[in-house]
Amino acid sequence: MINPLSSSHMVNMEFISNAMILSFSILLLLPSTSYSLYQKPENHIKTAIFVTGSFEMGPGSIATKTFENIKFPKGHVGIKSFDAELVDQEGNSIPSYETYLHHWFAIKYHQNITMSPNPKLRRPEDAFFQRNEGTCNGGILPHYWGFGVESRGTTSKIPDPFAIEQGNPTKIKNGYEEKWLLNIMVIDTRGAQDKKTCTQCRCDNMNLPKDFYNVTRDIHNQRLTTNYKGGLFCCQDNLQCKQIEGFQGSRRMVSLRYKISWVDWNIYQIPVKVYILDSTDKVRSNGSKILHDCLAEYTIPAGGGGDSPHVQKANIPMENGGYLIYGTAHMHSGVVNATLYGQDGRTLCTSTPKYGTGKEAGNEKGYLIGMSVCYPQPGSIKIHDGEILTLESRYKNEFRTGAMGHFYIYLAEELPQ
Repeated sequence: MINPLSSSHMVNMEFISNAMILSFSILLLLPSTSYSLYQKPENHIKTAIFVTGSFEMGPGSIATKTFENIKFPKGHVGIKSFDAELVDQEGNSIPSYETYLHHWFAIKYHQNITMSPNPKLRRPEDAFFQRNEGTCNGGILPHYWGFGVESRGTTSKIPDPFAIEQGNPTKIKNGYEEKWLLNIMVIDTRGAQDKKTCTQCRCDNMNLPKDFYNVTRDIHNQRLTTNYKGGLFCCQDNLQCKQIEGFQGSRRMVSLRYKISWVDWNIYQIPVKVYILDSTDKVRSNGSKILHDCLAEYTIPAGGGGDSPHVQKANIPMENGGYLIYGTAHMHSGVVNATLYGQDGRTLCTSTPKYGTGKEAGNEKGYLIGMSVCYPQPGSIKIHDGEILTLESRYKNEFRTGAMGHFYIYLAEELPQ
């Protein structure tokens, strides 16, 4: 799989792990392909809408694309929100029952201003990721913003005077510039034999190459075994969900439209740090050192049954804490909820799903269309340095592949005076 940041699109494993490359399906570098639709100031908050370059999709097709050097607010700014959705070539929102947005992730990187345009002459140190503050190992879950099918109904808005600081020149190494990329996975379910298992990336519902299990590496860079029944590895670029015999459908161009709101950074802004936690994190210690092992996804086994949900749980030590300003979860259809607890058992935030009831984009019947967001009164919830948090993600207790339990929290080290 291909990483867009260095020679032959492969990056030194020091700053992007093979796990991250595989997990987020960074397969194809497209040119700098986003453009601005408009920019409208609203008081001190500026807002702009951008659209990535388009890519073609047909019935049952899977696309995993990476757009490097996307349009992003310039200078020293505070980001207030970053939201996205899938659109067609006319700019119309695409309903999830036709084309399913599995995920989009916005990832920051720093690039040497003298980096050669010739991939063969690029050095590993010419570009490197700047990940969020979360606890996952290596390059797993490095992004700052990103959801999936729930994107249209999940807000990323941050209340005043808080913002996510970006472009601080004192934090950018001399001779480098700060850039962003978008990684996207999209599944066209038109004509699929089983839309549900198609969106879960169920391996037996995909037209996989004959040598798939011989050449595919898992999140630990080991050869994928036939025990792997579904998830990100079975939704690689240009694979296809099995189709209803004789189904005919048109091909179309698809893009990700994203909207960013920001303010110019000044003394009145209070920075928040982004932490993305994973309910699959298998925490262990090596002496005094804490080691994390995030898998990014998991399988819910068959035979659970009953009314009780399946619970995936992780106990995650936080080296640094802060005041909780924002919290939500990235989950998939079938989610019951996700809850983050403090070490003393107090509930810090519970994110619950909203399911659609109609046909229009953003309200698709039976599809996850949003996750609730926690906005505690600033100062009312504090996570302490060294505190062990417990994350529980809950789904319906039925066989499911590619389940995710990612929890996003924004923490502030100080409060308004």
